[in-house]
Parts: sequence; structure tokens; C-alpha cells
Amino acid sequence: MIKAILARMQQGHRTTKFPDQPMTLPERFRGYPVLKGSNCPPSCQLCKEVCPVGAIGTEPLTVDMGKCLFCTECLEACPHGGVSYGNDARLATRKREDLVVVEGGERQMAYALERKMLSLFGRSLKFRSVVAGGCNACEADTNVLSTIGWDLGRFGIQFVASPRHADGLWVTGPVTENMREALMLTYEAIPAPKLVVACGACSISGGPFFDSSEVHNGVEKFLPVDLYIPGCPPHPLTILDGLLRLVDRIKE
Repeated sequence: MIKAILARMQQGHRTTKFPDQPMTLPERFRGYPVLKGSNCPPSCQLCKEVCPVGAIGTEPLTVDMGKCLFCTECLEACPHGGVSYGNDARLATRKREDLVVVEGGERQMAYALERKMLSLFGRSLKFRSVVAGGCNACEADTNVLSTIGWDLGRFGIQFVASPRHADGLWVTGPVTENMREALMLTYEAIPAPKLVVACGACSISGGPFFDSSEVHNGVEKFLPVDLYIPGCPPHPLTILDGLLRLVDRIKE
């Protein structure tokens, strides 16, 4: 026991100081899209043509973060620098349409729950996770938040084993037909009022499995979504930022 205490003292404080202090991410991190359609010829469709999930639109230039895999195919195809990615990990939104980034448009980020819901969940929020056909990438980055480096529990946010102990449903994966019934039964077992979070491109739009005969292109077809967290997978900071905005722990 003494050895463990001494080792812990030597390690020091390892938990991130976010949101009290901003986090610095590597330069290679792909965050909020930066659009410069004015650099491109009017007829250029190169970025749109190479996008594997149809996330890019033109006239005006747009990127749908709910579909985007952040794969950089568009960057490599475009010789004009029309599409690039910044270093900002704050990507979560409350509305599906707010995930569509429009050149010159106003940016919308996630905002707090309504007053009644905030009074219920603002200090204690429990989720039951359903992996609806995910590849385990979004699940892995979600699990990271429970480690000492992030310590999600310090905000009163935790994942629970039973839907009857949960306040909301946490969905990853494109909702395969084989997981559809399990997803709906889990949602029904959560006491009302309840929340739904779509974590990752698959749960928002189907991700790389979009329009496959075996998937339903995300959870929104079946359930109302309260928080969209884009990415393939989303960075733990993206997930944490979205959750803290939802429970009104971040004010800008």
C-alpha cells in the first residue's frame, strides 16, 4: 500500500485540465473543416467526386461532418486548397443540420439542455451504451474518457450496465438490422425523460457503410437525437466537449 501511494505521488496529476484550460492537439489532427471555395474554378468538382461518402457539396462549397470520415481524400485530390482541416476539435452539435459546414456560414456548436432537463441531468448523467454494429473505434475513444487521463466521472457523467439505471442512450455504429431490435428494446427500458447521443459518423449517417443493405444509416431513423458527435472516430476531446456543453459546463 505504501509503495502504491509513493508511486502515485511520483506520477503527479495526470488528468487533463480541460475545460478549465484548453488542450493542445497535434498539428496533424483533423478538426473543423476550413473551406475556401473561392480558390477553385467554378466547374471544379474534384473534391466532391473523390469523397467516398458524399460528404462534400459545391455551389456553395459545403462539408457534412455527419458523413465526413476525415480521410483527406478531398485534400489530396484538390490542387486549389478548397478544403482543409483545422485543429479545432469542438465539433458536436444539437441539430443535424448544424453539422453541415458552409463556406462563409455561421458556425453552430452544441448548447445546453432545456431548463427542465438540465435540472434533472446537469449534475448526474448516466448512459447505457449500445454498439449497433460499430467497428469498435468510437467505442474505444469513448472508453478512454473513463481513464485517469480524462476522468469523465468527475463531471457526474458515467456509463452504466443496465438501461434501467440510465438517463440516456449512447449509440455507436450504423444500426445494423441485426442490432435494430436490441437498440429499440434498450431505449424502451430507459426511464423517461431520456436522451439519445449519436457518437461517430456511423451512428449519424451510416459512415463508410452508408446505404449498405444490412444497415439503417444511423439512429435518427428510429429515435430522436439530442447530441451529434461527428468523427471516424471522434477524438475523446470532441466527445467530452460535446457532453460538457450539453450539461452547461462550458459557456462561451
